[in-house]
Amino acid sequence: MQLFSINTGLFKLDGGAMFGVVPKSIWQKLNPADENNLCSWAMRCLLIKIGKRNILIDTGCGEKQNEVFFKYYYLHGNDSLVGSLKEVGLTTNDITDVILTHLHFDHVGGALKWNEDKTKIEPTFKNATYWSNKAHWFSASYPNVRESVSFLKENFKAIEDAAQLKFIQRDSDFGVQEISFFVSNGHTEGMLIPKIKYKNTTVCFMADLLPSHGHIPIPYVMAYDVRPLEMMKEKDLFLKEALDNNYVLFFEHDPLYECATLKQTEKGIRLEKTFKLNEL
Repeated sequence: MQLFSINTGLFKLDGGAMFGVVPKSIWQKLNPADENNLCSWAMRCLLIKIGKRNILIDTGCGEKQNEVFFKYYYLHGNDSLVGSLKEVGLTTNDITDVILTHLHFDHVGGALKWNEDKTKIEPTFKNATYWSNKAHWFSASYPNVRESVSFLKENFKAIEDAAQLKFIQRDSDFGVQEISFFVSNGHTEGMLIPKIKYKNTTVCFMADLLPSHGHIPIPYVMAYDVRPLEMMKEKDLFLKEALDNNYVLFFEHDPLYECATLKQTEKGIRLEKTFKLNEL
């Protein structure tokens, strides 16, 4: 097995929304905001090469949205999904599986693209099976008012239309012994957190359960979370499991750090050290 960090660029979101009830005087030290109260966040995906399978977890926000959309989220940086795959010797046609942790635009947008003459949206990875959670897919297809601006049909409907969609209800559904899943319902219904056994440890793709190292303290949950109290319970459960088993946390949105381990302190479970994925 080989793991690769796949960077798809940076974007900006409101700092207060990303840290919820945490005061700005505190979160500003973790991710400084610009003059518009916006913080930069990564859209970092994970590639798993195992046997004949090239498995991509999440896809960034993609490139098919209009200019107004991109201006709103201030995309920046030099990385792209296609470019980062090329750096590890792959094209989009080489991807066999795409695990979608959830269908918010910054996680699934790159899963689909315009065709050559921009008349139709089609799967970016034409040879891949796309994997989601059934309850989550239904929730995204018929969203509540709060999440409707994040669940954009143009980001996922064509996957189902192309008959490339399958659901993970049990770990065995995915068919890779080294990959299992923690299901979270605090941020959104049925979010998948992949756990990968790798080099005598377990690497966990944290998605929006822990967007960054700054979100490790239990009360630090996003205003985007639909069930914040449940999210805190899930974080507490997961962090204890991660500490007990020496998991490596892989951050999707942290603008600085790819990976981290945890330690127990008087204030609770906290960050121990950070490092690059390729340092494992």
